[in-house]
Amino acid sequence: MKVGTGLTLPVIYQPLLQSLAKQFHDQGEGRLALVGGAVRDALLHHQLGEPWRVPPDLDLVVEGSTDGLLSRLQDTFGPKRVTNVLVHHQFGTAELRIDGVLIDLAAARTETYTAPGQNPCVQHGSLDEDLARRDFTINAMALVQDPDGSQLLIDPHGGQEHLALSHLAFLHGRSVEDDPTRVVRAARYGARLGFRLAPEALRQVEFTLSVWPWAWQFGDAADVVPPALGTRLRMELELLLDREPWAEALALLQAWSAMPLLDPWLQTEPKLTRRLGWASRLGLPAMAALVAAASDPIALAQRLQMPLQQRRWLEELLELRSWLLQEVFSHSWSDWDALEWTRKIEAGRWSVEAVALAVVDNPPCRRPLLRWWGRWRHVVSPISARELMAEGLRPGPELGEALRQAREQVLATMR
Repeated sequence: MKVGTGLTLPVIYQPLLQSLAKQFHDQGEGRLALVGGAVRDALLHHQLGEPWRVPPDLDLVVEGSTDGLLSRLQDTFGPKRVTNVLVHHQFGTAELRIDGVLIDLAAARTETYTAPGQNPCVQHGSLDEDLARRDFTINAMALVQDPDGSQLLIDPHGGQEHLALSHLAFLHGRSVEDDPTRVVRAARYGARLGFRLAPEALRQVEFTLSVWPWAWQFGDAADVVPPALGTRLRMELELLLDREPWAEALALLQAWSAMPLLDPWLQTEPKLTRRLGWASRLGLPAMAALVAAASDPIALAQRLQMPLQQRRWLEELLELRSWLLQEVFSHSWSDWDALEWTRKIEAGRWSVEAVALAVVDNPPCRRPLLRWWGRWRHVVSPISARELMAEGLRPGPELGEALRQAREQVLATMR
């Protein structure tokens, strides 16, 4: 559906979009359109009275090559106005700033999936084909820009209707099968906008996950996992955890029975929100805390290709859990004082982050673990090495032992 519109963006964007449209139309090819979140949020503001969300960037799609338009912009506006140019020729995209406004410029394209969860095969296409490859109908609308400042709203998939219903609707019946990260994206938008999956979209999620169409299965090697269940899934989760109301988003994933995309155990974990809340207080990455609750944290971390340091924390956490089970819970650990706990924890040489992850597990001995993390590990000898050397001790094992004993004397007085 194509409709005229009085839809406007903040006044700071209007002259810029008009200038871009003029430069593009002077090339004499195709259409230039604003797409994505800016169009969706502008419609929410103007037609439904939602607060205006200033877009962090402007997504523009051109029919044809982006190279010609980028060259014209650089020649016309000059290096003072056009800055931070980053071109990806293989994808037909470019990032740049014009007068400080971040612009994502992309050639219109089509996508086809050779197998579920794989990366798509991309070819140049029309604006209509570009909209048809997107995730949700509310993100598949475009404002075609004309040099005179007029705009034409293109809504071929009923996005305005779904905006009015606060629905997230996929564009076709195999959307989740092609790209399961769309489910995580749905949780992001649902949490941010207060939307819910349309009934047919919820049925698609439930059915697709119940039959698990991907060739890769849990327990298979991580190096053969399709990207949408590996690295792309991690990137979507990072956006969810870093930028969105993550508690609401994770609750949506559980409500949709979608957590098996990560690990079946996470679907029934009742304290997932509490875990991540504690992780935030302890300065832990939310992703590490989430993966730590999986049935096999190491396998999931490898599949998602998490940073090596975080994988090491998880490995240490498993060692620490084993130690707690075998050495702590079988003894009268409740009688241990600060000194005893500090000796035993530090003898294990676990990282501070691994101990913090163990605190997030909420074991029976959570309190002393937390006290070590927050207080006891910071205790130092009340007398310095320099002072001990002034008393006649030489650098070496004897000096180190003296410092250790002085520190332990302090710990022995603490609770």
